[in-house]
Amino acid sequence: MTNLITKEELLNFKKNYNSIEKNQIAQNAVFENGIMNSAKNVSSLVKNTHQYSIDVKTGDITNQKQSGRCWMFAALNVMRLEIMDKLNLETFELSQAYPFFFDKLEKSNNLIENIIETIDLDLDSREVAFLLSDPLGDGGQWDMFASLIDKYGVIPKTQMPESFSSSQSRYMNKLLTTKLREFACILRENYSKNKDINKLRELKDEMLDTIYRMLSICLGEPPTSFTFETRNKDNKFIRDVDIKPIQFYNKYVDMKMRDYVSIINAPTKDKPYNNTYTVKFLGNVQGGYPVKYLNLPINELKELAIKQLKDGKAVWFGSDVGQSSNKETGIMDLDIYNFDNLFDTKFSLTKAQRLDYGESLMTHAMVIAGVNIDDNNNPTNWKVENSWGDKHGKKGHFVMSDSWFNEFTYQIVINKKYLSKEQEKHLLKDPIVLKPWDPMGALAL
Repeated sequence: MTNLITKEELLNFKKNYNSIEKNQIAQNAVFENGIMNSAKNVSSLVKNTHQYSIDVKTGDITNQKQSGRCWMFAALNVMRLEIMDKLNLETFELSQAYPFFFDKLEKSNNLIENIIETIDLDLDSREVAFLLSDPLGDGGQWDMFASLIDKYGVIPKTQMPESFSSSQSRYMNKLLTTKLREFACILRENYSKNKDINKLRELKDEMLDTIYRMLSICLGEPPTSFTFETRNKDNKFIRDVDIKPIQFYNKYVDMKMRDYVSIINAPTKDKPYNNTYTVKFLGNVQGGYPVKYLNLPINELKELAIKQLKDGKAVWFGSDVGQSSNKETGIMDLDIYNFDNLFDTKFSLTKAQRLDYGESLMTHAMVIAGVNIDDNNNPTNWKVENSWGDKHGKKGHFVMSDSWFNEFTYQIVINKKYLSKEQEKHLLKDPIVLKPWDPMGALAL
């Protein structure tokens, strides 16, 4: 056997291809309609209906537009339900631009501190290269959100509305990232000359002042206090004068961030179940919550999610939304496309293998707002609130089949009161530190 593709092999490939009539049919279909339309399975549309035996009422659908803030949108969409319930509101929306501003500021500080921490490593070391690769991306994790909220609180969207740069963050991110890489260069070159760590931190204030100025120009300056006004479903007018963001959070949300924990399903050999994990360098707020996951079998994730839904509480979750899903119909189902038949080959990687070989990881955070339980007490499909506007799915809601949950859901966030005694014990274990590039370090966009 040779290491080259020979003419004889090419002729053999051609002969094999043309010997099967359905290959020409598939080619004609894909040539005219594309892969996705040609592989679409109509039966999946029939079985995945928006009917749920447990259904949590949500607010109006939100839209993150051209930004990677799904983790914030999903978390704020869970959080606003507490405000809607407490104040008897039909719907409500918290400002997404407000935590976005402070996430960028905190990530800037975090990068500077990590550059200082790795100051003795070579510039071409994998860790330094990782830190500089995407120091200020939009993505995030639940614990990162929790750190922001505990420090800065929340505000109504009316008090810090969307701007061009919050909805289309690409160019703002590019300029901020350029500035941060420049700061990293200054820090490393300064250290190479005088080897004084304290001198580096003296430079940080000026660096962060620049970042604050750029963020304020792009997003607007966050308010330190405001007047909250609204009218509820009974036509009662509500006013709260000169309230601070932390006060607003404590008074109207009262959702304790410390009570919520991240449960993951990573069935890979390097991450045994019933252990906790963290990821080196993953975070935004220095001194905030460390990212911590408890890894459990997938059936336990579903059991915990159902417990929380039964209490009328929605569930933040992270998944690989681009796999086996249709954005227009909002269906997330393993049978939505039949690629096996179209290409006459089986796509056979398991969930663990997809993680190990870079085929899948968590890419997007949404909200589970309901579930359909059959007569045998098994979930069949799940109601999903997305943050892509109301033009997709059923007015912005998606439906996730239970089989899709098994394969492409990686994380849920649960109030720890729903954990079993055994799960609580596992949660208390010291986390195993994963490498910065581990797939469990993926940020939801």
